Amino acid sequence: MQEAFSAPARLLMGPGPVNADPRVLRAMSQQMIGQYDPAILALMDDTQALYRRVFETGNRQTFLVDGTSRAGIEALLISIIRPGDPVLVASAGRFGMLLTELARRAGAQVTVIDRPWGEVFTLEEIEAGLRKCHPRILLTVHGDTSTTMLQPLEGVGELCREYGALFYTDATATLGGNLLPVDALGLDAVSAGLQKCLGGPAGTSPVTVSPRYEELCRRRTSIELGSRESSDEDGPDPVIPSNYFDMVQLMEWWGSRRLNHHTEATTALYAAHECARLLVAEGVAAAAERHRRAGEALLAGVRAMGLQPFGDLSHRMNNVLGVVIPEGIDGAAVQRALLTNFGLEIGSSFGPLRGRIWRIGTMGANARRDCVLTTLAALESVLLRMGHRLTAGAAVRAAWEYCDDAGL
Repeated sequence: MQEAFSAPARLLMGPGPVNADPRVLRAMSQQMIGQYDPAILALMDDTQALYRRVFETGNRQTFLVDGTSRAGIEALLISIIRPGDPVLVASAGRFGMLLTELARRAGAQVTVIDRPWGEVFTLEEIEAGLRKCHPRILLTVHGDTSTTMLQPLEGVGELCREYGALFYTDATATLGGNLLPVDALGLDAVSAGLQKCLGGPAGTSPVTVSPRYEELCRRRTSIELGSRESSDEDGPDPVIPSNYFDMVQLMEWWGSRRLNHHTEATTALYAAHECARLLVAEGVAAAAERHRRAGEALLAGVRAMGLQPFGDLSHRMNNVLGVVIPEGIDGAAVQRALLTNFGLEIGSSFGPLRGRIWRIGTMGANARRDCVLTTLAALESVLLRMGHRLTAGAAVRAAWEYCDDAGL
């Protein structure tokens, strides 16, 4: 008989996933119950109410898509984009490129506006793109972990209304650690994930959509044959090509109808509920501020170590910092040494930044003083052992002083 798997002790300080909050792990250990049990149905309603507070929205259609954060992205895109629809993508990193690919797979006529990795778009650039193609929907990434940049979204919602476009953003890496007031920003669709600032496991994607998105999506209604009732009628627009990622059927499962669409992932539901409960208890603004302070403490230590942060720091995410790998240092070897000797994980990046930067995350339950200081001490030790010249102890001292001053 094979031995049971035992996960090694790890401190996950990369771009995600991160260590789940112990209270989330405890919630996940509860016994399974049936998906139509009154306790589960009540938990679904409570989870929706909590995520409305997390997203800062009044959207009725706020719920979970069972699957990783990419499942939420794909459900929102494939359910609204019809073959031939014009779609505008603002792409400045790997996940902008992912939105481009998903839109093309949905059959869209895609227009892409680009910025170099490490930069963000201005309102003028976004408006120029909207004016050029008059899209059905604008696709953006709130925080692209491949570059560690945070795209400003203020004013974009007004532009989308002016040009008749829906407004989507991918908040996988930002929700819970950076402010994202969905209604105030005029967003029509947002997807996220648990495994970063929300401090949970990958495998669940919270989503929220506006009444405008819902109305257009319902024009593609087609309830599957095995669940269809005599009163069900197909909508006038082309059917959504995916059954599992059909937002209309998901709305009917999370709504009062409780359409038998899929077997609910109850253990994942327990986790998602606890993630949202903890965030709401802390306060959305307070959690974003905690992430900001942890990120600033890490930045202070990195600079004191003589390392160069990557990108436009005026637009960096609270929760992930890019660090330029010093000349003459094997970045992958540093990562291996951190994992082998300290049980600590940081990440590199993709595409043009692969092997050029490390990405260090301070998010979820790991956005706290001891995790920042441990990470800096370990990184300093490995770099010293590899012959990189730096002032021993300076990084931890700088971060420690920042934490004392900032109350982290």
